[in-house]
Amino acid sequence: MQSHILLLGPPGAGKGTQSTRLAETYDIQHVTTGDALRANKKMDITDLETKYDTPGEYMDAGELVPDTVVNTIVKEALSEADGYVLDGYPRNLEQAKILDSITELDYIIALEVPESDLLVRLTGRRVCPECGETYHTEFEPPAETGICTACGAELTQREDDTEETVKERLSVFAENTEPVIEYYDERNELTRVSGQGNPEEVFTRLTSVIEDD
Repeated sequence: MQSHILLLGPPGAGKGTQSTRLAETYDIQHVTTGDALRANKKMDITDLETKYDTPGEYMDAGELVPDTVVNTIVKEALSEADGYVLDGYPRNLEQAKILDSITELDYIIALEVPESDLLVRLTGRRVCPECGETYHTEFEPPAETGICTACGAELTQREDDTEETVKERLSVFAENTEPVIEYYDERNELTRVSGQGNPEEVFTRLTSVIEDD
């Protein structure tokens, strides 16, 4: 039986990058709610008595998929995986309690990064509207400030990368998902790992938690 890993952390903490690498290193599945939803768009959910009969109908309508549907899809995704690293779920305390009934977790790890660093990470992204190249004002800047190195077009900032939007995302995380971290911490099941430094340093810390167990 392969490891069941839950990786928690705020937007910008590096969960996606680290989860992908953990999945590759330990030959387990990287399970995200987004991927699970896309893979199960046509699932029959009529028994849940929701507004639509499939998850895809919520997605096509641009509506938020209800927790009851997300829970069902996550359960399906995890049941098909021998080992996995779960990223992006649970987002709230109710989902955490549902997860308790779905699976047993071997490692629950929270990536911790100061909010000031998260703001720099999340607001620094710049994209080229012409060729799609992505840069970061601090970590991966273009050769000329504000100009795409690849094609010379003027770089733009996406609406969801503005400081106002990022602060709102972090506020939602603090309200909904911080209680999940505390929930596992109070049960002495949580390991806190610093998400500061380069990705290699963070990955080394994560693997030490798993391999030193």
